[in-house]
Amino acid sequence: MQQERPMAPLITWFGDDFTGAAAVMEVLAFAGIDTVLFSDIPDPDLFARFADCGAIGIASTARTEGPDWMDAHLPAAFDFLQNTGAPILHYKVCSTFDSSPQSGNIGRATEIGLRITGAKAAPLLTAAPQMRRYQAFGNLFAGTFDGVFRLDRHPVMARHPVTPMDEADLALHLAAQTDLPIGLIDLESLWTDPAQRLATLLDQGKRILSLDSMEDRSEAAAGKLIWDNREALSFAVGSQGVEFALVRHWQDIGLIPPPPAPKSAGKHAQIAVISGSVSPSTAQQIDWASENGFAIIRFDASAMLETPSTTETLIQSTVETAIQAVQNGQSPLVCSATGPEDPAVAKVRATVAQQNISMAEANKAIGIALGQILDGILRETDIRRAVISGGDTSGHGMRALGLQALKAISPTIPGASLCIGYGGTHHDGLEIALKGGQMGSMDFFGWIREGGGPR
Repeated sequence: MQQERPMAPLITWFGDDFTGAAAVMEVLAFAGIDTVLFSDIPDPDLFARFADCGAIGIASTARTEGPDWMDAHLPAAFDFLQNTGAPILHYKVCSTFDSSPQSGNIGRATEIGLRITGAKAAPLLTAAPQMRRYQAFGNLFAGTFDGVFRLDRHPVMARHPVTPMDEADLALHLAAQTDLPIGLIDLESLWTDPAQRLATLLDQGKRILSLDSMEDRSEAAAGKLIWDNREALSFAVGSQGVEFALVRHWQDIGLIPPPPAPKSAGKHAQIAVISGSVSPSTAQQIDWASENGFAIIRFDASAMLETPSTTETLIQSTVETAIQAVQNGQSPLVCSATGPEDPAVAKVRATVAQQNISMAEANKAIGIALGQILDGILRETDIRRAVISGGDTSGHGMRALGLQALKAISPTIPGASLCIGYGGTHHDGLEIALKGGQMGSMDFFGWIREGGGPR
């Protein structure tokens, strides 16, 4: 039964992976809005603990699921969020638009969201300049340690193992996932009269409206456009760029006050890390960690996939190795690979082909195993701060820990704050950071060990 609320939240969101959902939470929380992220539709008792929050989110693994899964699971979640009374429901996708018709189909999710909310059209705002994600005339660009690349030339996304990006124009990419008509509100429109362009596209029957965003001016214009037209555009799609744009506009009009100064959560001597990412960025972060007090512990994912009956033994052996590292004064960092060139990646792919399973199934199995490893490490040691690296891994890790809700407590880079986890029997109150594979500073794991906070 839906709980009564003293007032409606400003916004709700549904994340298609856990790191992305947490990224939205931090944008809102560090803007001074009391914000909570649930790991699933909360039961009435859990929901009541956070009844006064001004922003409410639900995280999922939709990015790795197919359209049938979305048909079965999204309506109930969207209904729950819609019934909070928030004027905008945001379907949060990765800022690099990870998706395909078979995996993480953004088009299908948009169709469901438009139906549930009754919105006339869905604004699609994927760019987030604060994260070096830019959209110009419909094409998405993303930054790395080595520069900014058009998405189809991006060193990670162009060769993503599940959803490789071969098209930077998001309307063209999305057209393979839905028959909904798509329009573009480009930079020229945002810099002049976006309301007129919006009216034209709505008159033409466009149901998805791709918005450019490059810098403060276009981001502010996008936020204003969405908020001023929130009745017609009550279902939004995109990255945390949606929240960055709305927060900027809410501050401009005085709806929310200037945010409080962020601070560190304080240093811990040791933390625990699991990583299922094969991103080059994560590889560089693991290299840094190996030289700075972390014990790098390999989990043999290919052996698990080749002989599933050995999974429990492999997990327990890895936990024991991690416990020994803790006893030696190190912070355990358990990973399935150290980057795209790691031979372990090719070995997993060969095993997947040999076993006749999909990469999505393999990644899910690896993520679940890594989550169970983290659970084992935390139960057997005094460590109370952890990091999960990899968007898909984060979802499975959260569930393995029994965590049902998150609140952000200290920022790092945009999209990877330090949080407190709630729920479950063993890990309520755990400090945890969820990091997408291509996100974070070189010393990210050390930054979390120090407690995050401004630099």
